[in-house]
Amino acid sequence: MVFGYKQKWYPIMLGLAVFSAIFLIATCSHAADITLPGLKLEMGGANDAGDLATGIKILLLLTILALAPAILITVTAFIRIVVVLAFLRQALGTQQTPPTQVLIALALFLTAFVMAPTMGKANQQGLQPYLAGKLAAEPAIEKIARPFKTFMLSQTREADLALFIDLSGGKIPKTREDVPWTSLLPAFVISELKTAFQMGFLLFLPFLLIDMIVGAILMSMGMMMVPPMMLSLPFKILLFVLADGWHLVVQSLINSFYGGGP
Repeated sequence: MVFGYKQKWYPIMLGLAVFSAIFLIATCSHAADITLPGLKLEMGGANDAGDLATGIKILLLLTILALAPAILITVTAFIRIVVVLAFLRQALGTQQTPPTQVLIALALFLTAFVMAPTMGKANQQGLQPYLAGKLAAEPAIEKIARPFKTFMLSQTREADLALFIDLSGGKIPKTREDVPWTSLLPAFVISELKTAFQMGFLLFLPFLLIDMIVGAILMSMGMMMVPPMMLSLPFKILLFVLADGWHLVVQSLINSFYGGGP
């Protein structure tokens, strides 16, 4: 019966398809006289050195914009903050609450707050003099990068930095200014991950204790088929709210950067 019903509608569907095709062809034929704007790209020799320098600047700007996410992750406080927030959600056991977008947005705003002094120094020492024409491009880049390097060195463990300097086969730098970026970047990342995992472990402890207590109570009552997580979740949320958990977590994150440790 269903097959016969489908066969009945096949001619109608085929007719609609043919009509649509004819309509599109007629529309395209009438629209052939319509002039649409176009985009023309040309590549050729530069008339002078100024045109070449402008083209190189545009290329460098596009490259920096493409690498902006990687730069944000590797030279700022974003790694530690977002990992700790992910640990917090896992410890609460709330699955996708808060949503990932909310955690990322909170991590970005906290990163901007932590990095505000560093970005302010970079702006005053390098960017503004360059925009005013007082510095060339290379000295300006060095002055912009210097505050970020100071921040990264203050948060990087010496053992991690020594590891990558030794693996690279380079000489031991005499001063902090001589530390190469190729060794500082990975050392900073693994130092941030270690600190974030330490803070995540401390976040897990009170919630793990609640899970253990609820599990022990259920076993003593013979309710082994009841998932402990289902009963412990309301108590964990209640504890987190009563302790003003978001305030404490954010305060601990900010102090971990200014205080030099978790």
